[in-house]
Amino acid sequence: MAAPSGRRIGGGSASLWAALLLAAVALRPAEAVSEPITVAFDVRPGGVEHSFSHSAGPGDKYTCVFTYASQGGTNEQWQMSLGTSEDHQHFTCTIWRPQGKSYLYFTQFKAEVQGAEIEYGMAYSQAAFERESDVPLKNEEFEVTKTTVAHRPGAFKAELSKLVIVAKAPRGEL
Repeated sequence: MAAPSGRRIGGGSASLWAALLLAAVALRPAEAVSEPITVAFDVRPGGVEHSFSHSAGPGDKYTCVFTYASQGGTNEQWQMSLGTSEDHQHFTCTIWRPQGKSYLYFTQFKAEVQGAEIEYGMAYSQAAFERESDVPLKNEEFEVTKTTVAHRPGAFKAELSKLVIVAKAPRGEL
């Protein structure tokens, strides 16, 4: 079975570069990206909107903001990892539940990047954990724009455990 292609903004070599950068971040070779920053935070149920954000890059050039509302259970510990390429032109933001599947019922979610434009974005109902693999959301459940990965009202099935974004500095900053 082929791996999910994710959602890409643009095409051609930009999409290929985004996929290669995503693989480089996953493997974490020192020559490809700066050391990622990982920050833990609580995802809180209760049905009200909450946000968590963190910045990375020189002068905190890039920011990733996770906004959500969820129901059920108790707080879950999640993590946000941010990394930049050595030239600081690419930025990655991964938001996930380290224990794999979330047991919360998400009524909405949005991951937004500031200071960059998304080249690749993907959302998952289950994050890889032990012998389990990432399980992507169906394409109709979420949308990717230049700055956000967000649920689609009426189509999102309320399961979320991981978001992955690869973004690039706007052309004017190259």
